[in-house]
Amino acid sequence: MDSDGTQDARGTHANPVPRPAGPQDVPAMPPRPPGVPGTEGQRSAVADWLDEPRPAAAPGIWRLGHRPPKDTRTPDRLPPITVVGLLIPLVVALLVWSLWRQGSLPYEWALLKLFTPGDWWWGGTVSPRQWQGHEALVVYDGAFFAVLVYAVVRLGSWSEVVRHFVGRRPQPVRALLAAVGALGALSLVFPDAFPVVGWDAVPVFDPLLALTALVAGGYDLFSSELFVDSLYTLVTVLVLWPFARAGGWWTYAKELAERRRAAAHPTTAPAVDLPRSHWPELRDAGQHQAAELLTAEVAGGRMNDVDCARVAHAWTRARSQASPAAFTETVLRQGAAAWTHPSGSRDLPARTARHDLLEGQVRIGRWTPGERTPRAYHDAGAAVGPDVLATSFLLVGPPGSGKTRHVVGPVTESLALQALTGRCALVAVSAAGSPLGPDSAYDVVVRIGDPASVHDLDPYAESDDPDEAAAFLAEALVGDLDTVSSQSAATALAQLLGPYRAVHGHFPPLPVLRELLEGEPSALSSLRAALTDDRHAVMRRELDARMRQTGTAADTGPALADRLALLDRPVFADFFGAGGVGRSFSLRAVAHHPLRVRIDLPERGHEEASRLITRLVLAQFHTVVREGRGRHFACLVLDDATGAVTAESVRRIQRLRSDNAGVVLALRSIADVPEALHGPLLGAVGCRMALSGVTTWDGSRFAHAWGTEWVETKEVAKHTVFADQPMTRAIHALRKLVTGKAVTTDAVTTKQVERERWSASELAHAVPPGHAVLSLTSVNGEHAPPLLVDLRG
Repeated sequence: MDSDGTQDARGTHANPVPRPAGPQDVPAMPPRPPGVPGTEGQRSAVADWLDEPRPAAAPGIWRLGHRPPKDTRTPDRLPPITVVGLLIPLVVALLVWSLWRQGSLPYEWALLKLFTPGDWWWGGTVSPRQWQGHEALVVYDGAFFAVLVYAVVRLGSWSEVVRHFVGRRPQPVRALLAAVGALGALSLVFPDAFPVVGWDAVPVFDPLLALTALVAGGYDLFSSELFVDSLYTLVTVLVLWPFARAGGWWTYAKELAERRRAAAHPTTAPAVDLPRSHWPELRDAGQHQAAELLTAEVAGGRMNDVDCARVAHAWTRARSQASPAAFTETVLRQGAAAWTHPSGSRDLPARTARHDLLEGQVRIGRWTPGERTPRAYHDAGAAVGPDVLATSFLLVGPPGSGKTRHVVGPVTESLALQALTGRCALVAVSAAGSPLGPDSAYDVVVRIGDPASVHDLDPYAESDDPDEAAAFLAEALVGDLDTVSSQSAATALAQLLGPYRAVHGHFPPLPVLRELLEGEPSALSSLRAALTDDRHAVMRRELDARMRQTGTAADTGPALADRLALLDRPVFADFFGAGGVGRSFSLRAVAHHPLRVRIDLPERGHEEASRLITRLVLAQFHTVVREGRGRHFACLVLDDATGAVTAESVRRIQRLRSDNAGVVLALRSIADVPEALHGPLLGAVGCRMALSGVTTWDGSRFAHAWGTEWVETKEVAKHTVFADQPMTRAIHALRKLVTGKAVTTDAVTTKQVERERWSASELAHAVPPGHAVLSLTSVNGEHAPPLLVDLRG
């Protein structure tokens, strides 16, 4: 539990975890710029950072201190059309009811005669002949009144009015307003119960009594006091029910009951919502000693944000492994330094961006308000984290657009900080001198072609499988060629790598591999002679197949040898396994340890070799991350992915999400990728960014990937008014003489149309400098639509 797998060697390979490339005497808490939590003398800075609210938000929103905008769907006041719609049906209903009571509506009694027997009435009239006729008239009036009330409520938008004036009020005002309305309704139904009122009862209770008498065939039921009281109670409940819902009576009653229950048991201590700086999750789990110690460390300024995030991550792992006791023991023994990164570093030498390590976010800008921007994103910070980087990230922008300065650099810095917490492994590939952090910010720095480089890159990624090693070597050598398939190249390489390893116990150095691919007779014959033992029969058959293909038209060896010659140069003589086993670094280590690795590509004059190395690293990364699935997040950052994207790599990028890994690909133009892969690449990545200055050709690819949306448009057409009356024509003529314009009327047409979210022209010409259009997708499937972000905000 002490190391949690971050300080131990894997045990299955000879090479231990590489030590940091920089000096070892890095202070535990180096000085930082002002405003960064955790510096000495700022006792409350890290506590304030921990206690800052982080509300749930949409993907891409900077959550630290985020204040969600108020819901704009509920207006502060009712629109006039609602008030008018409320009054008009009410006035019409009163008029109709007055006419109904006077018997002035045409065909008023048609339904009554249709559904009642004829012997209830005097012939040709609706004058009651028996007591059933009197009761039928009362029921008829009640039914019509119910239909009229329902029509008024539906047509008058009474529910919106009630929600506006009652539903938005706090308790107990909301319950009291609903109670006042309920008393008014009861006074209309039972006016006799309210001596101060003098109006007649609305036809609600009397029609119910009449209907009961008709169904029962007489008035005998009304002699039962229980039946009459039950009927009164039923009507009262039905009248009060809508007001109880509007006033929230039941919910408010439960709140009052809870308060009385709490007051009746004063000995029960109320639940205290502790701030995050007091480590409430540890206290809830019963780890009070560890919580008290960590609280004191935070208050004393002995913990920074990296320490807090690292310990929080260790607690998460301890809970998943059911080992809280070991967690507490480690905290009590080591305090803030528990589970320190194998390098001994507890922070980076310097920071250039804002980070929230608890959420794993780095802020890269600010979402710009606009017509396309949803309300939730207005003026919110723009941020990315492992939850979206795990779906892979493609950004395209010309030189000078700020790819590295505003996006790649901050993202790399964030991943390096998260590696110090044990949650991430980083591999950054860039040209020598790119601003991706100093050497001391990395554990391993491989400078290809620099004799002073401490580390070398293992071209076989410490693989034991000839087929696996041949696969990513073939991808690196001929993945960008249309004339040689990667499958045939991998087969040719495996036919040489397997026999050589069987004889020598390791894969061949690149110069030797080049000789074998070129079909050098002495090299092949000596290797063939070493495979005479029967235990090498399978490898001997592999080599014989390779020798038979040598020199034929289908031989891929010369093409592979030509591409391999790019790495078999004097400047690379001490690299790719030729400089000794001790300094060779295998990319496979990032799958097992939270390492920070930077690979500097050769300087000018070796562009093709740099692209080949980039493809090799990308192919190795795709292969090795499968071994560390679920251990920690692994990310590969390619500051220049030109020539690195192949058909095979695009297919593998789609599978990285399930391996808890992702890649960040930066391109100057989509044209740096083969045209056949434009669509598949944009479809394989979940996050896409088009920076200012992209061409319309690049913009068209993004526009197609982002698709279309339905929008509401209004078309206004002006039509000339032609008057028929002489006086009207004279007035129109006078108006035209004065204004110089003919009299027109506007015809407004509103319709739903489908349009591109961002057109190619808008991406090329409407994105201001220092801005970009960014869309995000999280591993949970949440989407952020393509929105404009200010990278300088």
